[in-house]
Amino acid sequence: MTLRPRQFDLIAFDWDGTLFDSTQIITRCIQLAVVDVGGAKPSDEAASYVIGMALMPALAHAAPDVPEAKYPLLNERYRHHYVQHKDDIALFDGVLPMLDALRARHHWLTVATGKSRRGLNEALHSSELKGVFDGSRTADETAGKPHPRMLHELMREFGVEPERTLMIGDTTHDLQMALNAGCASVGVSYGAHAHDQFEPLKPRYVAHSVGALHDWLLTHA
Repeated sequence: MTLRPRQFDLIAFDWDGTLFDSTQIITRCIQLAVVDVGGAKPSDEAASYVIGMALMPALAHAAPDVPEAKYPLLNERYRHHYVQHKDDIALFDGVLPMLDALRARHHWLTVATGKSRRGLNEALHSSELKGVFDGSRTADETAGKPHPRMLHELMREFGVEPERTLMIGDTTHDLQMALNAGCASVGVSYGAHAHDQFEPLKPRYVAHSVGALHDWLLTHA
C-alpha cells in the first residue's frame, strides 16, 4: 500500500476510553464514591458522561445533590475505589502496534487527558509506555476539557499549527476541545460516549475499533 504524505505533524490522544480500557471501572468508581458521601447513585450514563473532564468538575456534575463542602471527601473516595482497580485496567488490544507505526512515520505523539499528572504518570509506568509519547497535558496542570488550552499548549510546545494537529478521543469533550482549538478530530465509539453524539462536532472519522483507527491513521493522517 502506498501511503499518502503526512497530513498531521502532531497527534494528541485522549487516555481513558481511547487508549486505556478503563471506562467501566471509572464509571463504577464514580458511582461508589457518590454513594459513600451520601449522594444518590448516578446512572451509568450520567457517570460515564463526565469521563474526560477534570476530576472535581466531573464529580460535581455526576453528583448534583452532594454539597460542595463534601467535594474533597468525594474526591478522596473516588481515588480510594480507583486505586483498588487500577491494576485491572489495560491498554486496548492493538494500541501499541498503532503507536509504533505512527512513531515510524515521525508524528509527534502526545496525550491530552482529564487525568491528573500523577494518575497519568502511574498509568504510563504501569503500561510500559514511558518514552512512547513526546509530550502530554493533564487537567490539573492546565484548563480541563473542552477548553482548548491543552491543545494550544501542546501545539506551542512542538511548534505545530492547528491545521497540522489531530485530536483523537472517545467523548464529546475531546471533540469539542479540538473544535475550540481549530484542530481536526477523530472520534472512537468504543469508549465513554455514544458515537451518535459526535456528528455535530464534525470529526473527520469515527473508529469503531483500534484496528479501524490504526488503518485510518496510516492512510489519512
